[in-house]
Amino acid sequence: MSKGQATKASILHEALQVASTVGFEALSIGQLAERTEMSKSGLFAHFRSKEQLQLQALDHAAAWFTDAVVRPTLKASRGEPRVRELFERWLVWETEVFPGGCVFIAGSNEYDDQPGLMHDSVVNHQRDWAEFITTVAGTAVSEGHFRPDLDTGQFTFLLQGLMLGYHHAARLLRDPRAVDRTRSAFEQLLASSR
Repeated sequence: MSKGQATKASILHEALQVASTVGFEALSIGQLAERTEMSKSGLFAHFRSKEQLQLQALDHAAAWFTDAVVRPTLKASRGEPRVRELFERWLVWETEVFPGGCVFIAGSNEYDDQPGLMHDSVVNHQRDWAEFITTVAGTAVSEGHFRPDLDTGQFTFLLQGLMLGYHHAARLLRDPRAVDRTRSAFEQLLASSR
């Protein structure tokens, strides 16, 4: 990685920390320049617009998510062990990576009703993730760990609902039992899938 690429990655990392707490729309080149101790013109040279900063930050988050969650999940044994690894890695992502919670949830809330490139990018990332969950659940079916008639799309929907429930309970309600409740609900989901 060149010095310029490393600098840009560092900027995007900082942008995601900001976006997780105040949202992508509140993210600005000026604010980021102050936090990174760079000039506005230096930052502008990297991104050219606020929208490009937002889009590249979201893509940076997707690459980070792939490295932190997707790749390690694929290293786990096929079937239920892989589903469990997916859940554990995802829960770590939700609980430990960003100070304000998952940037994909933040982006989903911000852009669900706003047409444009950010909306489309959030949708594409979320669809890719849902497809990955469905595929991993499908391997659990093919390995005989889950029942043959399991609706893997419904499994994906329920697992995503669990994680959204976790986010709501932990971030908004500050429920100290959010992780325990999420783990318990996950075990119930697995039991109903066997």
